[in-house]
Amino acid sequence: MARAARARAAKRAKVRRRGLQVGLGIPAAVLAIWAVATFAVDDSSDTVEVTDTTVAVSETPTLTTLVGASVSGDTTCPADDGSAERTTTFEKAPPMCIDEKKSYTATMSTSEGDIVIELDTKNTPKTVNNFVVLSRYKYYDDSYIFRTDPSIDIIQGGGATNTDSPGYTIEDEGSGYKYSEGQIAMARTANPNSAGGQFFIITGSNAAALDGQGTYVVFGKITEGLGVAKAIMALNSGSGDLGGAPSREVKISKVTITES
Repeated sequence: MARAARARAAKRAKVRRRGLQVGLGIPAAVLAIWAVATFAVDDSSDTVEVTDTTVAVSETPTLTTLVGASVSGDTTCPADDGSAERTTTFEKAPPMCIDEKKSYTATMSTSEGDIVIELDTKNTPKTVNNFVVLSRYKYYDDSYIFRTDPSIDIIQGGGATNTDSPGYTIEDEGSGYKYSEGQIAMARTANPNSAGGQFFIITGSNAAALDGQGTYVVFGKITEGLGVAKAIMALNSGSGDLGGAPSREVKISKVTITES
C-alpha cells in the first residue's frame, strides 16, 4: 500500500509539472502567459489516468528570440504594402489598424506548403487586428511551428520557441468557444486577456476536449491548405510536456495579408 501511495504521489507531481508548462514568454511586467491545463485524475485505484488539454508553453517569461527591431512607446500601424521594418518586440499593443468593414485573408507560407486563412473581422476584430499588425511587421517571418499535439489535434506556432512573445497582451473577445477542424485560435492562459502572439491551428476532432474551457479566441478558418496543416501534425514526434513536436523543422517563412 505504501509503494502504491508513493507511485500515485509521484504521478501527481509529474502531472502538476506538466500542467505548468503552459505559457508564452512575456516581459516581467506582464504576469500572464500562454497556457491552460485541465487534468482529470482518477485516484480510486493504483492506476492514475490523466487527460491533459494544454494549449501553450513555458512559464518562464522572456522576450521574443526572433531577430528584429523593437518599438518603444506607442505602436504605430504598419504599412499595408509589406514595407514595414521587421519588428519583433513592442512595448504596447497596437491600436486598431484594420478596417472592420473589409475582409482580410492571411496566407501562411510554411516549409510544408501554404495555408490560407479567412480572418473573422465580424466577430473578432481586435484579435484579427493584432494578427494582421504582427504579420505586416513581419513578426511571424522565419518563425516556427514548434508544437504538434495529437491528443488535442493542434499545431502551435507564433515564435521561434514556445516562450516567445511580442511583449504585450490583448483583450479577449468573448468566451464559450467550441473548437473544430480548420480553425485558428489564440493561445492564452487561464487568466483573462492574456493572449499575445502565439496561435494554434486545429487539425482534427480531438480539439473538442478544449470546449470545456472555451477561452481560446477563434479568429479565423482555413479555406485552403487544411491538408498542409494535417501533414504538419503527421510529423509529430514524441510527447513531452507539450504533447510533441514536428520530427523535422517546420518554418513559417512569411504571413501575407490581403484585404478586400
